[in-house]
This record gives sequence, C-alpha cells and structure tokens, in this order.
Amino acid sequence: MIIALLTDFGLSDGFVGSVKGVIKTINPSADIIDISHNVNSFDILEGALILKASYSYFPKGTIFTVVVDPGVGSKRDAIIVKTKDYFFVAPDNGILSLALKNEKIEKIINIQNEKFFLPRDNNTFHGRDIFAPVSAYISKGVPVELFGKEKNEILKIDIPRPEIKNGKIYGKIIKFDKFGNGITNIEDIPSFKTGEVKGIKIEKLANSFLEGEKEKLNIIKGSFGFYELFVPLGSAKEIFKLKKEVEVVIQT
Repeated sequence: MIIALLTDFGLSDGFVGSVKGVIKTINPSADIIDISHNVNSFDILEGALILKASYSYFPKGTIFTVVVDPGVGSKRDAIIVKTKDYFFVAPDNGILSLALKNEKIEKIINIQNEKFFLPRDNNTFHGRDIFAPVSAYISKGVPVELFGKEKNEILKIDIPRPEIKNGKIYGKIIKFDKFGNGITNIEDIPSFKTGEVKGIKIEKLANSFLEGEKEKLNIIKGSFGFYELFVPLGSAKEIFKLKKEVEVVIQT
C-alpha cells in the first residue's frame, strides 16, 4: 500500500528519514512516495493547496500522511479521515479541508490509542511518533476504529473568494511556486481585457507559459486550479517584487 508524505520538514535535518524509518520498521512492504517536504514552515494553507492539487492523482487506497503542524504538542487533535477512496492522517488544523471538499467522508477518527504510538519523552515530533506509526499500521490493515473515537467534523480553512464588481475581479496572491509564479485565489476569468498588480500591467491571458509576453507579467490557468501570474522563463516574484496577499485586479 502507498503512503504519500507531505510535510514542512525540509531535507536538511533528517526528520523525513526518521519518519520513513518508522514506517518501514512497522511495515517493510510499505511503498512510500514523497509529495513534498518543502512546504513553507508552519504554512497550513500552502500545505492544503498542495494536497488538494496532488492527492487525486494517486491510486485508490493511498494513505496521505500530512504534517504541517505548528500546534504540535498542544491540545489540537490528531486525526484519521477515511473517505471512499483514500485515508488521510494529519493534525486537525484545517490542512485536509480543501482536499476533502471533493471527497465523500466515511469516518473521522480522533487518534487516541497510544498502543500505536512510538514511546516518547517529549511532544515535539508527532510526525515521527504518532502520524508515521499510525499510517504504517493502517497500511497493514488495522481498522481505523481501533485508533480512537469517532468525531463528527474536522477543522476547516477556506481560501478567501475574489470580489467581483463593476466588471472587475479583485483577487490576491495566496502562494508562490518554485518557479516564482504567483498563484492567486481566482478560479474563473470569463473574459480578459487587462489587469494589474500594484500598478504593474498584466499583459496577457496565455494558454501556455511560452505564449506570454517576454519579461512582462502575464496570467494563466495553472495546475493548482487557480490563475497564476508568471513571466516566461523567469520569476514573477523576483522580477516584480511580488508578495503574498498583494491585490490582483482583472478587467473582464
């Protein structure tokens, strides 16, 4: 069974290796796939966006172990969500909510049974001590009901919706990808006349990255499901000094 990992652990400190070691110790046949370990530290929304954009491309039965956990060691719940096609193991901090909008939830379990945890003398690494072993035991066929008590709902986060008035769409940048493209919260542009970001003109609504105006700011429907600002073969973030939360205005 596949266990897919998504975290903000990075790759420099050995955290990811420890998590994989725990999983393989419990279930040597587990097939571990890395979605990403470069989510910005503590950025729950970014983790939620990456999960939403990627999870549906995995085979049915995949276990998603998602750990972006600024509340580690606090009273926040650790949860398993079983849907029709997948399992999700994560802190209950909203990181699953965008992906689960598209899923039929069958059960939500508050993880409480310490029989399935690693022995520990601190509360700073639940990714290794709780989420990794629980995911491994699920991959071995342990029923989710044995991990704790059922609960009715998960914590939800939402992406603010753009405002539409007087023929204009008012959105904002919510994330940057590795290439410096600015992903906005705009999901639909029915027509495009022009646009601007902090006084910088958006030159073109393009169908491919190379179709955009060179060294200019352009916009395209991206793989996250949102429109994103880009510069062909360049970083819109660096070239135009863009930041998250900056307003994006589209004239339709």
